[in-house]
Amino acid sequence: MTPLLLAASEGDGGFHAPTIADFFPPAILFEGTPFEINRIMLVRFIAALALVLIVTIAARRAKVVPGRFQAAVEFVLDFVRKQIAVEVLGEKLGRKYFPLLATIFCTVLFMNITGIVPFLNIAGSSVIGLPLVLALWVYVTYLWAGVKAHHGVGSFLKSSLLPPGVPKPLYLLLAPIEFLQVFVLRPATLAVRLLANMVAGHLMLAICFVATQYFFFTSDGAMKLFGAGTLLAGFLFFLFEAFVAALQAYVFAILAAVYINLSVEDH
Repeated sequence: MTPLLLAASEGDGGFHAPTIADFFPPAILFEGTPFEINRIMLVRFIAALALVLIVTIAARRAKVVPGRFQAAVEFVLDFVRKQIAVEVLGEKLGRKYFPLLATIFCTVLFMNITGIVPFLNIAGSSVIGLPLVLALWVYVTYLWAGVKAHHGVGSFLKSSLLPPGVPKPLYLLLAPIEFLQVFVLRPATLAVRLLANMVAGHLMLAICFVATQYFFFTSDGAMKLFGAGTLLAGFLFFLFEAFVAALQAYVFAILAAVYINLSVEDH
């Protein structure tokens, strides 16, 4: 970091680190309206279109003996079905909620992976709107599933806030904690976890490659040697971000399944 600090101290001609402003780009269309489209919204449209096209093509060209493309799509869906839906919810509930979990997994994966796609270079999930919408979807789903499974709001609240087998005086402590966990912390942590990982990943990648450009093309003398180090770091962070993109999609989907399971199970 010392070469970067020295570079940054050079003024306008020095190194300029990426900032949080990257996540608030200027409007491209409909500026000042609720339908404003900026670079991140455009990235989301591209990711959503790519996901829809891939699934549509795979469905229309499905064969009994799948080719490589169909096999890859089926591998992802089968992974979600077996390792998330059925593993957490069981066979019956797993089949019921598999479409929701598959949609969440694939959406988060595609929105995350745009952060390492050339010319896009930013995750569609790196601004709070998308993570919040997905978290609210999970929130409404597990609340509805819990109310339906317990045959009413009262029974659901009792099951969620007053765990059995606990001395009654402790309910004064446990009930508020369980209320915060069920109604506030679960959706909040879903959204914030995804957002924080994507923001951190973008900033780390950006600082590595901006530093590489600076050292190779702007700095003088021995400072250019540091460019090799920042280029290698950028490549390693690129691979790490690909892993994190898939990992966060898995975490989001499996937590959604866990929250649904906690809502519908009596114990």
